[in-house]
Amino acid sequence: MGSEGRAPWARERGGGPPWERWFARSTRRPPWPSTLAVAVFQQIGGDYAALDQPDRAPLDSFARVLLAAGPAFLLIRHRHPRAAVFGTCAVTLLYLGGGYPYSPVFLSVVIACFTAIVAGHRRAAWSAVGLLWAGHLLIAHWLYRWLPPGGDGPAAWNEEWAPTAWAVAVLVGSELVRLRREQWVRDRVERAAAERRRADEERLRIARELHDVLAHSISVINVQAGVGLALLDEHPEQARTALTTIKAASKEALGEVRQVLDTLRTPGDAPRSPAPGLDRLPELAEQAAGAGLAVDITTEGPRIALPPGADLAAFRIVQEALTNIVRHSGSRTARVLLAYRPDALLLRVDDDGPATGAALPSGGKGLVGMRERAAALGGTVEAGPRPDGGFRVSVRLPLTTPPQEKP
Repeated sequence: MGSEGRAPWARERGGGPPWERWFARSTRRPPWPSTLAVAVFQQIGGDYAALDQPDRAPLDSFARVLLAAGPAFLLIRHRHPRAAVFGTCAVTLLYLGGGYPYSPVFLSVVIACFTAIVAGHRRAAWSAVGLLWAGHLLIAHWLYRWLPPGGDGPAAWNEEWAPTAWAVAVLVGSELVRLRREQWVRDRVERAAAERRRADEERLRIARELHDVLAHSISVINVQAGVGLALLDEHPEQARTALTTIKAASKEALGEVRQVLDTLRTPGDAPRSPAPGLDRLPELAEQAAGAGLAVDITTEGPRIALPPGADLAAFRIVQEALTNIVRHSGSRTARVLLAYRPDALLLRVDDDGPATGAALPSGGKGLVGMRERAAALGGTVEAGPRPDGGFRVSVRLPLTTPPQEKP
């Protein structure tokens, strides 16, 4: 953000701490109440200052106008902060040049300077205050000879430390508030980006779950519906078996879809049923058998408890691999190998082919979903034709949680 560009919070609406919301509302209309309070305070403060400084010029009508002109510039401090800060400094310089008593006339400068810096107009604020300070030095140490009050002498240089310290304090304090506001805006933007990323990841997860559930179940239903139609007239009893398989597969699909959609309920609610894992592979094999695919499951190594994410990913990958065999392979046998290693779970799903006419399309969602699931856990998926024919899916899922793991 440039020094003269509008600050990013000037376009922010809603949210944030109360003082941020107040600042956003105050930019929509002229700040009449605060301006009137400053004007009254400067007028009354000028009267009290005149009582304690009889050697200064008395407050005449021109002094009263100057004491009111400074607050008048504060009415535009939110919409035109540069004009406000230069205007209040010019009015204050005229007041000092008139030899009037030192009074709260500087309050308008402080408010205008603070507003300009916080709004991002740092160069204008520092320049205006610097010119006011330089003008004060000229008046106090050189121009006093020709300016009222008569007989006034030069100011002592050791007395300049106080106004200089006040000017620096106002500028530095305003800069600190500006930095705090910028940090708040950055934090807010980062939180919004993180929420969008979480929402995108959740949508992707739900899309993968629905794809895996529906693709598998509908493939089984499609195969069994074709078998039922072929056997309905000549072998009605065998057609009844196909219809029974369709009923069971559709019921299973509805249950899993309901479980996936449960995650869209009120945040913080726990799922009504546990996510599927490798302990449900026998059920998966039975469903595949209903579609005419015999599944041989082999396990190597002592079985260990898997993290929930890895357990679900392994189950879905095997489910998708079997679905692809049912849909795209002429083989009626599939072999699933689960190899438990100390640091990883190795999966392998093989079929002997040959591929049917409904070959896997390039960029199919199933293989993409497998790779996304494995990559989210720091694992890999390799899928392709085997040298001796058929098709193989090889998966490696690490059992240690990588830093980049997504839930």
